[in-house]
Amino acid sequence: MTDEKIDDVDKAILYALQEDARNMSSGDIAERTGTSDSTVRKRIQRLESDGVIKGYSASVDYQKSGYPLRMLLYCTAAIPERGDLVSDILAIDGVVSVQELVTGEQNLLVTAVGETDSDVTPVAQELLDMGLTVADEVLVRSHETTPFGKFNSKTQTGDDS
Repeated sequence: MTDEKIDDVDKAILYALQEDARNMSSGDIAERTGTSDSTVRKRIQRLESDGVIKGYSASVDYQKSGYPLRMLLYCTAAIPERGDLVSDILAIDGVVSVQELVTGEQNLLVTAVGETDSDVTPVAQELLDMGLTVADEVLVRSHETTPFGKFNSKTQTGDDS
């Protein structure tokens, strides 16, 4: 992370990219923020190099793409090992995300998708084989996201209009 503070322009850039990074041009963002196109491009580059923007990805509707099952698996791993296990868990076929949890007994949340039960059941077995305890499995009906609202602050451009 950078020592440079995230200001209102950076927040507006992050919000716009979360809304629709594919179709949001630096010119569109510049218009929103009252800055120049080159300023937005430089800011995006800095946010990327500082690791604030970690990458860009497609938001896939797994159900519409033929994988209607989304399973959340709440797991417990030894605390010293849980962070080291993330890349191995992501390598399991069907796993699409891993979240490291810092409170509660369950300290990893694994999301897997599949076409049938026989696609997601082996994920739980592989987690068990890695030495994790699978405390709970939850089948998800839908999953929606939205840009983080705190990034949607009005930017100050020097005038009151």
